[in-house]
Amino acid sequence: MQTRLPLGLKLFMALGYSFLYLPILTLIVFSFNASRQVTVWQGFSTKWYASLLQDEVLIKSALVSLQVATFAATLSVVLGTLSAVALVRLGRFKGQRFFGVLTIAPLVMPEVITGLALLLFFVGVEQTIGWPKGRGILTITIAHITLCMAYVTILVRGRLSDLNRSLEEAALDLGARPLKVFTSITLPLVSPALLSGWLLAFALSLDDLVIASFVAGPGSSTLPMVIFSSIRFGISPQINALATIIITVVAIGVMIAGWLMHRRRY
Repeated sequence: MQTRLPLGLKLFMALGYSFLYLPILTLIVFSFNASRQVTVWQGFSTKWYASLLQDEVLIKSALVSLQVATFAATLSVVLGTLSAVALVRLGRFKGQRFFGVLTIAPLVMPEVITGLALLLFFVGVEQTIGWPKGRGILTITIAHITLCMAYVTILVRGRLSDLNRSLEEAALDLGARPLKVFTSITLPLVSPALLSGWLLAFALSLDDLVIASFVAGPGSSTLPMVIFSSIRFGISPQINALATIIITVVAIGVMIAGWLMHRRRY
C-alpha cells in the first residue's frame, strides 16, 4: 500500500528541487541564446556550440580536467578500497585509529589548508629529490587523489562493514585462496560502493578549484580555473554551451550507472 505525501511536503519538495535545478535548466536554455549577452534572450541559436570548437583555451582546460578526474577517480577507488579493507578486515593493529583519522582527515580539512600544505610538500620534495619537476597535471592528480580517496574509503568501508561474510567464509572453507575470494566474491559484492565512489571522486575532481589553484602550473589550468578567471570579465555564452555538454554527459553516466546497479540488484 502506497502512502500519499501531505500537500505541504509536496510543495516543500517542489521548492527544494526548483532551487536546485532551475539554475541548471536556465543555463542550458541560455546556451542556445543567439545573443552574446547571456541574460538577454534574442532567439534560438546553436552558434555557441560551433564556436566552442574553436576556443582552444576552453577545450584544452576541459581535456586537462577530464584527464585529471579520470586518473584521480580510478586511483582513488583502488587506494580507498585498500584502506577500507585494512580498517575493516585486518582486525586490530597498532596505529589503526591513527590510520583511520588520517584517512578521513581531508573530509574535514579546509581546502585552502589542504592546497597550501600540498604546495609546500611538492616544493619541499622537489628541492630534496628533484621530483616532481614543477607543478602541473601530475601534482593536480596527486592532490585530487588525496582528497577523493577519503570519500571512497568512507563508502567502501560502510559497505564492507554491512556485508554478510557467509559467502566468503564458505569459499575459504572450500579451499579458495584469500586473494581469489577477494577478487571473485568481495569485490562484486561491494561493486555498487566502488561505482558510487568512482562517480563521486570524478565529480569532486572535475569540480575542484581551490586545491587545483595551489598545485597547478603553467599550461595545466583546469576548467574550473579557466571559468573562474573568465567570469571576472563577464560570462561567455561558450561557457554555457560547454557546461551543457558536461551536464548531459554526466547525466547519461549517472543514468547508466543507476541502470547497472538496478540490474545487478534484481
